[in-house]
Amino acid sequence: MANEQQSIHGVWASRWVFILAATGSAVGLGNIWKFPYMAGVYGGGAFVAVYLVCIALIGAPIMLAETVLGRRGRQSPVNSLRSLAQASNASPRWAWAAMIGMIAALMILSFYSVVAGWALDYILGMGRGAFAGISGQGAAARFSSLTDDPWRLAGWHSLFMLITALIIARGVVAGLEKALRIMMPMLFVLLVVLFGYSLSTGHFMEGVRFLFHFDLAEVPAGILAAMGHAFFTLSVGVGSIMVFGAYMPRHASIGRTVITVALLDTLVALTAGMALFPVVFAAGLEPSAGPGLMFVTLPIAFGNIALGEVFGLLFFLLVAIAAWSSAISMLEPAVAYGVERSGWSRPSVTAVIAALCWLVGMGTVLSFNVLADARFMVTDDTGWHWFAWTDSGGRTFFESIDYLTSRILLPLGGLSFCLFGGWVLSRDALREELSLKHPWLFPMILCLLRYVAPAGVIVVFVTELFK
Repeated sequence: MANEQQSIHGVWASRWVFILAATGSAVGLGNIWKFPYMAGVYGGGAFVAVYLVCIALIGAPIMLAETVLGRRGRQSPVNSLRSLAQASNASPRWAWAAMIGMIAALMILSFYSVVAGWALDYILGMGRGAFAGISGQGAAARFSSLTDDPWRLAGWHSLFMLITALIIARGVVAGLEKALRIMMPMLFVLLVVLFGYSLSTGHFMEGVRFLFHFDLAEVPAGILAAMGHAFFTLSVGVGSIMVFGAYMPRHASIGRTVITVALLDTLVALTAGMALFPVVFAAGLEPSAGPGLMFVTLPIAFGNIALGEVFGLLFFLLVAIAAWSSAISMLEPAVAYGVERSGWSRPSVTAVIAALCWLVGMGTVLSFNVLADARFMVTDDTGWHWFAWTDSGGRTFFESIDYLTSRILLPLGGLSFCLFGGWVLSRDALREELSLKHPWLFPMILCLLRYVAPAGVIVVFVTELFK
């Protein structure tokens, strides 16, 4: 008999709301500043094909496992794993995997909020016409003036975190669902508008060729990159998908839903590339990746082509919406657990957790200015140190948090959820949640959960750890 337990936090109105939530969690800054560039330099269409295979073998199975565990447990990730482990006669210590994932999500949110604040600053700058005719040197100086100013960074960080907390505090239906019903369609509309604008630049085909040229010779160098991005892009390993799965309606198909989210995430990344790289080429610039693309290269491009500042404003609005949709998914697991654990009201729990997250984020704010020379995890001739005040070697606070979460905690979380779904959760429970129509699909999914996806995560983990 199906597990009829319901979440105390609420349930999504339909499967499509879960799709909006999971897609919002998956679609973030990496879709805009990383994936399109990787596709361009690692073989174009050939890389995309390899990436989709990696999604099918690594990302999607872990996402499926998280969704199954969430809907089966109907609680926060920590309590879901604890109750499911006990029901399967396994150790309740499995709950620590979700606890670590929850902490990792908050750590990521602490610096993600700071970076998202940069986009808010650039929305204001584009609206004021600050980038009209800007040079490369001017764009770099503009970005440096932002990161060098702790008060400015702290202000935008505070605003971003406050809005995120207000959405979460209102609850699953009145807060998350209502916000996602507005933000995600707006994100797609803005993306389509920017795509349409790229068609008018005269360099659209140049951008398409950069993204989709089919070069098999570059693929071997990009396989590990494809594996890594396939894991990280779907927002797995931190419990966000698990907590969203806890709010998923019983009748919704998990398999079809996960496939839809994975395809939408990839579609957004490719469309972003087709919308942005023609703009870059139209301004006579070279494509790049990372913050340099978003906050230096693109502002130059938008500032030097017709109607560029108007569409530049729309672009940074798109970035902010993508960041918010991801941010609420990082805060929700901890808030859900806090409500279940403490019995406090959701607004009170949200306020406390968001405040702690904001405080940790101030370390990232100061990493770019006041504490730029404060280094953690330093090694020198005398050995290894937690902290040293130096202008070289080691990592800043921001870099340390990023390293710890992306290279250690996320892969371990994803591996744990996959192993739990494949080995600990009973076959009957897994089969019941998946409700597969074709009998041959279940053995295939079980094989992916037990062997293929864990092996892929271990490769990603080892690669990222020693990169």
